[in-house]
Amino acid sequence: MNDRTTIVLENIMNRKSVRNFTGEPVAEHDLTTLLKAAMAAPSARNRQPWAFVAVTRRATLDALARELPYTKMLTGAGAALVVCGDTTIELNQGAADLWYQDAAAATQNILLAAEAMRLGAVWSALYPYEDRENQVRRILKLPDSVIPFSIIPIGHPTGVDQPKDKFKPERIHWEQW
Repeated sequence: MNDRTTIVLENIMNRKSVRNFTGEPVAEHDLTTLLKAAMAAPSARNRQPWAFVAVTRRATLDALARELPYTKMLTGAGAALVVCGDTTIELNQGAADLWYQDAAAATQNILLAAEAMRLGAVWSALYPYEDRENQVRRILKLPDSVIPFSIIPIGHPTGVDQPKDKFKPERIHWEQW
């Protein structure tokens, strides 16, 4: 393997769900870098039906933490990125129901970029939970045509959270089942 391959694979293997943050703000240029990484994700028919809301205001982060289950870590995060699907971007040729796959790919790119930037991040699901979607829609004033897919708390990690070895050879089948 060359150095580039080693670096990429180490980044993937070291990615972890970070739920413990220092509370330090995340720089706007870092959030922009994460959003550029998100938009580099693959997209069905290259329609790119994603939209993003960057949240940095403490009051908004705390409101989201209060209203959403499983996102209490937002109280210590310096920011959050909400990955959404924009239904006004017409998907045709059989790709109409694939927006959430594009949003998932964008979410994963954010997580990998955060790891590379030595930031902490964790994927918190919003879609397909209507109650969570509605809370985010209300707090962030999303139009009806935008579906919140995931919320990613982002911040400077305390170092408590560590990567897990998730490799399970028993789940691999070669050539056939």
